[in-house]
Amino acid sequence: MKNGKTPNPDTVFPVEGYKKEIYVKPTVTNPNIIVGDFTYIADSDFESHVTHLYDWNGDKLIIGKFCQIAAGVEFVMNGANHQMNCVTTFPFYTLEGWNMEPPAASDLPLKGDTVIGNDVWIGQNAVILPGVHIGDGAIIGAECVVGCDVEPYTIVVGNPAKVLRKRFDDELTDLLLRFGWWNKSVDEIDALIPLLTCGDLEKVRTQLKNMIDSDNPVLGGASCCRK
Repeated sequence: MKNGKTPNPDTVFPVEGYKKEIYVKPTVTNPNIIVGDFTYIADSDFESHVTHLYDWNGDKLIIGKFCQIAAGVEFVMNGANHQMNCVTTFPFYTLEGWNMEPPAASDLPLKGDTVIGNDVWIGQNAVILPGVHIGDGAIIGAECVVGCDVEPYTIVVGNPAKVLRKRFDDELTDLLLRFGWWNKSVDEIDALIPLLTCGDLEKVRTQLKNMIDSDNPVLGGASCCRK
């Protein structure tokens, strides 16, 4: 491994001497936030980016492995929603002195868990709204407000978020999802880096097909992109 060090998902600060980028998983204290290995944020405090996450709503924020979360990103959870099926949206029940019991869950626009896949890049100051599902390999543009689900390996931009384009064709996307490099061991992923960072997508396509069909699906020539 590089400089004699092995990547460790339980390290808080993965860049030596730099405190404004952290691996998220070892810092999480809220049981309703679940984050995979090696996902990082460009900040020193992840949970401050998750707003309105209240126990009584029962929703969760679930983020996969190897996600890249830029500064200023906000995950807005279901607690931000107000009752909308009546004449006022004012939440009397949350404020001192008002004679109102909490509304039934069926009267609130609850959207369920927010789920972010693996290897998702979320750009600076993006806002992820409650209940959104973002697929593996997606890219969320800076300042984007995401209120609808995003397909795997899709780029979205704007407010509200709209599809800019697919990153790859359907065949390559399917190969990547089947291969699921983020679920392999650290040693296997390290050996795959030349392939994962290769700009020749036809070579990547061929190599992925070979590895998926091979009995040795990682070490069977992942360096094919080296010239």
